[in-house]
Amino acid sequence: MEASTMLPILKKKLAFLSGGKDRRSGLILTIPLCTEQTSMEELSATLDYLLSIPSEKCKARGFTVIVDGRKSPWTVVKTVVLMLQNVIPAEVSLVCVVKPDEFWDKKVTHFCFWKEKDRLGFEVILVSANKLTRYIEPCQLTDEFGGSLQYDHMDWVSKRLVFEKFTKESTSLLDELAIINENERAGQPDKARPPDCNVLPSFDPETVLQTGHELLSELQQRRFNGSEGGGGGGGVGGVTAWSPMDDELLAQPQVMKLLDSLREQYTKYQEVCRQRSRRSQLEEIQAKVMQVVNWLEGPGTEQLRTQWGIGDSIRASQALQLKHEEIESQHSEWFAVYVELNQQMAALLNAGDEDDLAELKTLQQQLSDVCYRQASQLEFRQNVLQSAHEFHSTAQDLSQQLDGLLGMLCADVAPADGAAIQQTLKHLEEKLKSVGALQVLREKGQGLLDQMSNQSSWFYGKDVPVENKENIDHIHSVMEDMQLRKQRCEDMVDVRRLKMLQMVQLFKCEEDASQAVEWLTELLDALLKTHVRLGDDTQETKVLLEKHRKFVDVAQSTYDYGRQLLQATVVLCQSLRCTTRSSGDTLPRLNRVWKQFTVTADERQHRLEMASAFHVLREGSEQVELLDSEVFEEVETVGKSLLDRLTVPVIFPDGEQFFGSPGDMASSAENIRDKLKLSAILATPPPPPHPGDGSCCIA
Repeated sequence: MEASTMLPILKKKLAFLSGGKDRRSGLILTIPLCTEQTSMEELSATLDYLLSIPSEKCKARGFTVIVDGRKSPWTVVKTVVLMLQNVIPAEVSLVCVVKPDEFWDKKVTHFCFWKEKDRLGFEVILVSANKLTRYIEPCQLTDEFGGSLQYDHMDWVSKRLVFEKFTKESTSLLDELAIINENERAGQPDKARPPDCNVLPSFDPETVLQTGHELLSELQQRRFNGSEGGGGGGGVGGVTAWSPMDDELLAQPQVMKLLDSLREQYTKYQEVCRQRSRRSQLEEIQAKVMQVVNWLEGPGTEQLRTQWGIGDSIRASQALQLKHEEIESQHSEWFAVYVELNQQMAALLNAGDEDDLAELKTLQQQLSDVCYRQASQLEFRQNVLQSAHEFHSTAQDLSQQLDGLLGMLCADVAPADGAAIQQTLKHLEEKLKSVGALQVLREKGQGLLDQMSNQSSWFYGKDVPVENKENIDHIHSVMEDMQLRKQRCEDMVDVRRLKMLQMVQLFKCEEDASQAVEWLTELLDALLKTHVRLGDDTQETKVLLEKHRKFVDVAQSTYDYGRQLLQATVVLCQSLRCTTRSSGDTLPRLNRVWKQFTVTADERQHRLEMASAFHVLREGSEQVELLDSEVFEEVETVGKSLLDRLTVPVIFPDGEQFFGSPGDMASSAENIRDKLKLSAILATPPPPPHPGDGSCCIA
């Protein structure tokens, strides 16, 4: 029977245990009858509940029942007293019926209880309220009977509800915790246990324990059942005031025992929960680890396996790099889960639970191996794509350089002079030298090939797919194509270099031929302007003739050199297929100057030869005292011919020219005339000597 099931009846206060005791230490049961009709059934239920509270030891000392009949008719009092015989006949020691001031019919009432004394089994006395202290100490009576014992029925009801609630919840909780702990101790797997063994307890252990401690505190402070230590005073013989729920009603020991048992089971339950939480955490970690591992070894690895291409251009390789970044982004999310799981496993390992160490280490190692392998594959793929991008970038740069060089080679060369050709040739050489990325392309291509050869490890021993072979063939094809293109450009550069060198040589020949014309012109000018002397005697004339021959030889060499240069020009033009170019006016100029020179040289030769003949005749005639007339005529004829020759200009096809200046010619003519005069003197016979002349005497 619980207070909660009959709470409305208890609140009516049909009967109560105030906590007071009679002189035999028996409990005092008070039945306050009221003017209203009292339900015997409710009163009987109240008495049954109240009598279930004390211990058997307490019941053995008997009860003193106070029936307050001051507000109730005698018939009701009599009915209640007779009912006590059925409810608690053995436990009742004395029934004190408090009579009203207007006393009932004494004879009737006395006779009735006296008559029923043996049958009732307990003594019934009628007593007024002020005479009740004859049987019970005032300190054990409540204030309505003139006593000092404090009692609050509603407070007692509420405390009783708390006590019973705690007792019920703690007892139920103890049973549930005992079952849970026992199943855990038996080592049954969670899946093998009955369904009700894995559920949480019906009550929160912390809340029940808190309720119990609060209740125990109330009991220890003597506040349970409305008592604060019995209201002071003391019992018979100076007995100290007591609290009925401390010992007699066994409330405090029962609460303490329940609390101790509950704490013990709750401690075990906490360990069970800790173990369950650890197992649940371990299972959750294991599930997440397998989720990460399955994704990395499944979709993650498949993504990498499908990404084998390296592209055939910079744009294609950049597109592949963007795709790879998307794959890396997806992997990063799983790597973040890996980091979190690794931290959780490290924390569990540091906790030092020996049962889970091996499994945790195995999970940690498995997860680390898969993640590091996948991260290595991502990094390897990124390196391959970076190398492919560098390879394509180098190939594109080299291709552009070769295209620029080819454009230069395909353009027509029409320089104005040799210096321009030299500048163009220098620029071409620099352009060819700048196309030096082929070796770099080979190095990057070989590096990429080396990486591609290691790419088969992604398949854990499986064969390299056909796509990888296509990539390798593409790399070789690009390098071979660039090699051929550069070789073609180099061959074209060699041809262009030869052509430009021939053009330089052509310009040089033309320039040198023009120079030869100038030199020949200068020789002609020198011949006309400075080669005017004919000599004063035979020896000097011979010297001048020798110098003239050498001078002519120099002019002949110059002319021949110019002719050879012009012939080389013709050959170079034919080699260069330069039909628009020719020697121009250089050859006519050369021939014209040479013609003028030969005419002038011949004239100079004739004059020197005539001068030589003149001097020979003249000097021969001077060896005799008297020049023969024939000899003189010959000398005179040659001299006059020479003088005439000096007055004649050199006739050219396009004009005429005199040797030297008029003064020079006049001086030469005057010198010849002097020589002729001298010869004339020699040819004149001397007059006969005068007789008186001293010459005869001398002879």
